[in-house]
Amino acid sequence: MNTQAKFDKLVAANTDPEAKSAGDHQASPDPVAYGRDLWERSVLFMDTLRERADNMIAHDRAGMPPLLDFKYETLLDARQFDQPANYALLRITEIDGNCWDDCVDEAKPPVIVVDPRAGHGPGIGGFKRDSEVGMAMAEGHPVYFVIFFPEPIAGQKLDDVLFALRRFVEEVSARHDGAAPVLYGNCQAGWAVTILAAHCEGLAGPVVLNGSPLSYWAGEEGVNPMRVTGGLLGGSWLAHLIADLGDGRFDGVWLAQNFESLKPEKAIWEKYANLLTNIDTERERFLDFERWWNGFYALSREEILEITQDLFIGNLLENGELHIGDHCIADLRKIKNPMIVFASYGDNITPPAQALGWIPAVYKDTADLKSAGQRIVYMTNAHVGHLGIFVSASVARLEHRAILESLERIGKLKPGLYEMKIDNPSGDPDCHAPDYKVRFEPRDVADLRHDVPTEAFEKVARLSEKNEAFYSAFVSPWVRLMTSPASAEMLKSMHPMRTSRLMFSERFNPWMRLVRQTAESISKTREPLERNDPMLARERAAIDAVGDAIERARIARDARFERTFRTLFGAGDDETDSENNAHMPS
Repeated sequence: MNTQAKFDKLVAANTDPEAKSAGDHQASPDPVAYGRDLWERSVLFMDTLRERADNMIAHDRAGMPPLLDFKYETLLDARQFDQPANYALLRITEIDGNCWDDCVDEAKPPVIVVDPRAGHGPGIGGFKRDSEVGMAMAEGHPVYFVIFFPEPIAGQKLDDVLFALRRFVEEVSARHDGAAPVLYGNCQAGWAVTILAAHCEGLAGPVVLNGSPLSYWAGEEGVNPMRVTGGLLGGSWLAHLIADLGDGRFDGVWLAQNFESLKPEKAIWEKYANLLTNIDTERERFLDFERWWNGFYALSREEILEITQDLFIGNLLENGELHIGDHCIADLRKIKNPMIVFASYGDNITPPAQALGWIPAVYKDTADLKSAGQRIVYMTNAHVGHLGIFVSASVARLEHRAILESLERIGKLKPGLYEMKIDNPSGDPDCHAPDYKVRFEPRDVADLRHDVPTEAFEKVARLSEKNEAFYSAFVSPWVRLMTSPASAEMLKSMHPMRTSRLMFSERFNPWMRLVRQTAESISKTREPLERNDPMLARERAAIDAVGDAIERARIARDARFERTFRTLFGAGDDETDSENNAHMPS
């Protein structure tokens, strides 16, 4: 098939279905009208990027408050604790104009939503009405929200964070006559509340883990290359270097950049191409999300080293070897709280293997899980992406509502492993029981076992320890000596994730004032082309072709990473041992 034929095939595939309805005929191509429309869309596109940059600056000047779409009050500020951390506990006081007394049923258990501290700021669990916070309030639960501030306390460690979270849980429980709150942990916050539940003192409330990695070495070869990155970079020393250059702070923008590099065809192409194509309808949605995505928060040097060394590279949590302070080791077998795990096969950041693989690593079989008296319920989505687990309105209205409405039933299940299934005959995500039905189907622990090249990742952990020891002893002191608050601030402001946004602000680029004025004029007389215009179909075909090319390049890149990892550490040879995957924690 020649190039023109391929292009024509793409055009046909991307033509809007409305253009193919019976009796309709496609209009003849009008290059002049298309040229006018493309120019107008381009100006409006640039103006949207200008507004994004201005929002980013305004948010930073305001102190980067949480982007919650609900009124709230601050109950506890952990920065004032004897063991301080940059966290705070909020109480959601109003939803849709209704105050606490109008929408809260005190007989229902309180819900604490903890957002991920993985580069971005808090708010993803409640930055719009159809969200985890919104669904919990709509179901009558008292809702509390855990936020964090842009700057960590100097020398802050995971122990300090866990101490703050425990104080928050105790405060909420005391406000509700000792009722055990439901802990809702998103992504990174999921493993944080899991460690809290696995602490020697324990907690009693149900734990809901949304897209939360607990089995860091698990994943599918060729699909989840992020898990091999630590080995290719030589371990945690690079995170240590970045924190040293940041004057003891690890800039969260580096984590955001890693997320975007996972699927560049979506993060740096499709997102912007979709905005350009649908500028008349996508502008506000784009800006709402970007307010959160471009708010970069820092971690302390100590925190990022504990996270990378002990969790992602060392996998100590799954192995039952994670020390909490000087007196306790987090043992996942100690958790007696009912656990609900929500994962998605469309999630390339926390695939189901990482969200669920810890279960067969902790419990050797189903009988062992039952004898431990534990109830674990898991639910999977077929296609939603990582962020969609937290921000998708349809997921909030169906899956998260179903979880909340099923908490009492889950608490009454016999010990064991169950898969939660939702039967929704209407297909309407915005429905309530009994319009949909929830089933809990018993499963075997063996069903969740994945082959993991354990010996290869153990080699990575040992390499990381050696490189970290060398860097700490011989390089870090010199880097710290040459680093100052001024140099750290300069590196922060020069990061490409910031400059690529701020370059569209009028404060940094005076020419954007002309773009804004032109966009205001265009908006008054704008008449967009019909969706079935043949020139727009060709545009969409070209956009898809570029996206496909970027995707192929990314797949080839990931394949190289996997091959290099196998060559260096022997993954995929004879070391994959199912017994290693089912070992008991010490």
